[in-house]
Amino acid sequence: MKKVATLILALVAVLPALAQGKYGSGQDSVDCVVNLSYYREYLKQNDMANAISPWRKAIAKCPASASQNMFIDGCRLMRWEYSQAKDAARRAEVLDSLLMLYDVRAEAYPKNAVTAMNNKAIDMLNYKWKSDDPKTLFAELKKIVDMAASKSSPMVLANYMQTGVDLYKNGLLEAESLMNTYTDIAGYADAALAENADGQMVGAKQDIEEMLGASGVASCDNLVGLFTPRYQANPDDKATLNTIVKLLGNSECLDSDLYLSAVEKLHGMEPSANTAYYLYKLYSSRDQNDDAAATLVDAIERCGDDVDKAADYCFELGSFYFKKQQKYADAASAAKKAIDLNPKLAGKCYLLLGTIWASVNCGGNELERRAKYWVAVDYMSKAREADPSLASEADQLAGQYRRYFPQQADAFMYDVQDGQAYTAGCGGLRETTTVRTLK
Repeated sequence: MKKVATLILALVAVLPALAQGKYGSGQDSVDCVVNLSYYREYLKQNDMANAISPWRKAIAKCPASASQNMFIDGCRLMRWEYSQAKDAARRAEVLDSLLMLYDVRAEAYPKNAVTAMNNKAIDMLNYKWKSDDPKTLFAELKKIVDMAASKSSPMVLANYMQTGVDLYKNGLLEAESLMNTYTDIAGYADAALAENADGQMVGAKQDIEEMLGASGVASCDNLVGLFTPRYQANPDDKATLNTIVKLLGNSECLDSDLYLSAVEKLHGMEPSANTAYYLYKLYSSRDQNDDAAATLVDAIERCGDDVDKAADYCFELGSFYFKKQQKYADAASAAKKAIDLNPKLAGKCYLLLGTIWASVNCGGNELERRAKYWVAVDYMSKAREADPSLASEADQLAGQYRRYFPQQADAFMYDVQDGQAYTAGCGGLRETTTVRTLK
């Protein structure tokens, strides 16, 4: 208390100089300066109870231009007062006052308006403002997000989307409105990530995409109906093309003419790993296998420093070569490249390699035809070691393949015995393995 009294006495000497200008004029300016200083001193001591009264006087007497901290500190004090409120009615009053402070600050200090509005939205969510009126909450979040745009908080964007999804599921929001909401949010998130690859925004965008999928609104009919007129109106707009390709691709709407047109247009305008991958999915769905493989190879080459994406694409390429084209050597090469790029994929790549070896047609004598199963079992053992979650599947396949090991007598005829090193080769594949026979 002595510190506060000393401060007030010191102010008496300078008040005449401060009694005009940004603090107002006349007695109001004097009261403004005194109460600003008074509440700040209490706040420094974390004495919220004594700070709140002079702060109220300051906010009443001071013009908004007197101090931006008056609003920032006021939000802190309102949160404290909210925590002290004994009933719901009082908490609602305090919360309304808190949110109003953000509005006044944003208007008085436009350079900090985005920060103020993001903080307002976060407090609205944290304190469950209008939890009984989600339509009003959604409308207010929309205003804030539309204003903040790419500067919106990741938390605010995600909660804005979730509020829209909840409204849609309860029949309170039209499908087109939810799709428009997603389009806006995704655009803001993409713009933010173009400036700064913030991890929180990356996570928020993934959450938002999952929310859209879980909502059930992203059916092929809804997507095509919503985006066809947009595409026709502006077929060269990259943002619209990106949205169409991503949403239709994720929803497996690959047979639509809209998807075909948008993918080819986007890849022609600005080829990238993503657009090449979308083309691969398109060609694959239409059994244009040579085109599909070529565009997936192109996607891998365009991944640049994104080795994890390149590794995923390599594994997918290996699976495609194996399942769709029976190009066993190419499939094995792609799977091994995936392991080199991302060892975390080793388990499923080894499983694929074992399956490839078990499936390849080998000619030659009895031993040469069956040696492939030694290699297949080797890879199944590697798969279970690399990824224990695959152990059951790997063991089951290995058990099947062991039944095709050559008989010991057959091996003896070709001058080989158990435990001996053996090089198996067929179909462009070649591996060194160990002889194992059936007794």
